Amino acid sequence: MPSSPAALRFPSSRVLLPRTRLAYIHTKNLLTDAKRDRAARISGYVAISLLDELITLYLLRGEVANATIRDSRGARAVPIASALERIPAEPEYGEITFNEAPEEQLSCMFDTHSKSSEPWPDGMATSDPASLFPYLMSITFDGFLEIIAKDQVNYLVFANGTVARAYLSSAHHGTVVDRVAKLFSREGRISDLRISRWTVPGKLVVQAPPALVQAYRELSGNLVQRLVALGRDGAPALAEQTRVKLVGSHPSLEGFSFEGAPSKEPLSESAALTGDVAAWIRDVLWAASADESFEPDKLLREITWDRRHMFQSAGLFDQVPWKVM
Repeated sequence: MPSSPAALRFPSSRVLLPRTRLAYIHTKNLLTDAKRDRAARISGYVAISLLDELITLYLLRGEVANATIRDSRGARAVPIASALERIPAEPEYGEITFNEAPEEQLSCMFDTHSKSSEPWPDGMATSDPASLFPYLMSITFDGFLEIIAKDQVNYLVFANGTVARAYLSSAHHGTVVDRVAKLFSREGRISDLRISRWTVPGKLVVQAPPALVQAYRELSGNLVQRLVALGRDGAPALAEQTRVKLVGSHPSLEGFSFEGAPSKEPLSESAALTGDVAAWIRDVLWAASADESFEPDKLLREITWDRRHMFQSAGLFDQVPWKVM
């Protein structure tokens, strides 16, 4: 087993940036280049090792889609902005690598970092291939295995109990059967194997990009300021009360605050974030316009104009009852 999550190495179809000291790489520039350069608009992952912590950024066609952290407490999905904030501005330690990988492998990686594994039967010798593979065949297993051999992470995708595809960290030579067999046959390796299983990997979850989160924060703040300017001195309190009322069914609203309390980075997809913000806007504007002294559609048009194309693309205007021309 690796001494630290930061020591893990994952499979790749192409290495774009070999494992390099983090001090030599400007991570945000690397991600910007991946988005702007057509040749770099690939799907893959950026893995950043920081002492006992591994930060993984998942990219789909050049855009950062999600982020996870793996440390001594386990593995979990985190907001993209929070993951980027954990990268030291002037790192004295740590390493970074940027690799291309198939989307299915990215889904496997994300699931192992964000979901609990399926349990094995009591007494199951998972490191014994003579027990493991017949068992998976007998239950016609559909899903995938994560096999960690010291610091090498490997994935086997199963369909009806047989291996359909393999993503291996070992050298790209020999048949898949031979390469998998080597994971179990090296001297002293069996005791170092850690094998876990998950159900069929779904599509990689795509988080709302930090730019959209920031745009909605500025939009909600501008709405409160305009209401105050229109004579609604209690608008901040109304905004916060509405947020608290809705947050149970609209969890993205934990990422907003209107009376100075600290807020969390929201961990949600763009559609869910947009729906949550739209629900808050509806309730705030309905309450604030009860005396009919202003027109919500005109106010909404005013505060969304500068970023109207972003909000329209996100579907915000389709979820409010006022037509924003």
